[in-house]
Amino acid sequence: MNQGAPDGRGQRGPRGAGADPTRDIAFDIVQGVLEHRRMLETSLDQSPAARGADARDRAAAHRLAATVLRHLGTAGMVLEPFLKKEPPLPVRTVLLIGVAQILFLDTPAHAAVGTAVSLARRRGLTPFAGLVNAVLRRVAQAGVGALDGLDQDRLDVPPWLWGAWGGLARPIAEALGREAPLDLTLRPGAECPPGADLLPTGTARLPAGTRVVELPGYAEGAFWVQDAAASLPARLLAAQPGERIADLCAAPGGKTAQLAFAGAEVTAIEREPGRMARLHENLARLGLTERVATVLGDATTWRPDALLDGVLLDAPCSATGTARRHPDVLWIKRPRDLQALTEGQDRLLAAARDMLRPGGRLVYAVCSLQPEEGPERARAAEAMGLVPDPFSAEELTMLPEALTPEGWLRTHPALWAGIGGMDGFFAARFRRP
Repeated sequence: MNQGAPDGRGQRGPRGAGADPTRDIAFDIVQGVLEHRRMLETSLDQSPAARGADARDRAAAHRLAATVLRHLGTAGMVLEPFLKKEPPLPVRTVLLIGVAQILFLDTPAHAAVGTAVSLARRRGLTPFAGLVNAVLRRVAQAGVGALDGLDQDRLDVPPWLWGAWGGLARPIAEALGREAPLDLTLRPGAECPPGADLLPTGTARLPAGTRVVELPGYAEGAFWVQDAAASLPARLLAAQPGERIADLCAAPGGKTAQLAFAGAEVTAIEREPGRMARLHENLARLGLTERVATVLGDATTWRPDALLDGVLLDAPCSATGTARRHPDVLWIKRPRDLQALTEGQDRLLAAARDMLRPGGRLVYAVCSLQPEEGPERARAAEAMGLVPDPFSAEELTMLPEALTPEGWLRTHPALWAGIGGMDGFFAARFRRP
């Protein structure tokens, strides 16, 4: 029977007796993030073990892998006293999965240890099965006491990010340690799904782990998934019926939908074919296919037939503000990545400026906590000739703490911590003179 490749790198374990698709998929995901710096979702899509797996196994694997990544630094420190030397990365991945189950997912200790040993064997790591068994038994014996004296907040955030976040680092890190709830934006006139709480922003919030496709109204397009903070930039553009608006870098389409339901004539630009396919799927479910024009192309070179009333630019960025939902971003991004990202953001800002009629407005937004991608880009936009159009207190009565002295929007995961937090977003508004 095939026991997986000798190097244990993401090869599919056997099906049938002893198969464990949840942990096999989780192994592939964690390996993809740590070894190849692939995003969690990409690693899931590329997991050999995920091929043919049912939706529940994939969802459980996603949650397990996300838990490993959310507590990566802490789990590594827990293992340190029990390891005489650093094991190969595939073995470490098995151990991390075991620790996550024992300490953060309340898996019975015997199950966490036994499934980790089986995972090691399926991955061609049989020579290390004894090590896995011994180490995880010791972790299980220590229990939550293994966490005593550890600064989990600081361990679970890379030092370069901790330094960049300044005084907000600890409250943000505390928020990142918890699973994010499911946030939904309701289409106009739609009812709030059963069991959801309605937030001051109008977002419907359900508990973490809620399966959106199983909610009544999903198939009919009554709502779409969108973090409460992510719903703000399109709202702050204040699109009016009949206005000609471009949504640059539009996929997956939540902001496009907001603009379309506001009555604007929307053109959605997206350069990645796979993301465009997802945009089309979402627009179709929401009944917006005939109301939104889509363009597969590069927003830095695309230009409208006539100058626009408004542009929404939710620019590609480091995405550190989404780490509650995507803890992988903390471990795949590096400080050197920011230069290429900010250069791209400046090119998009210049392109957006050139799309606007005189007096036309632009909202620039990023789901990033990094100052280079937020305030520094707002100042770069001013240097390009765009005129600041600050957000007012009246526009942010539902979230006054997100309004900066400059009139920018700044959210972070520690806002609304008592009711589940929100993603980190920066937004600024400008007009073309």
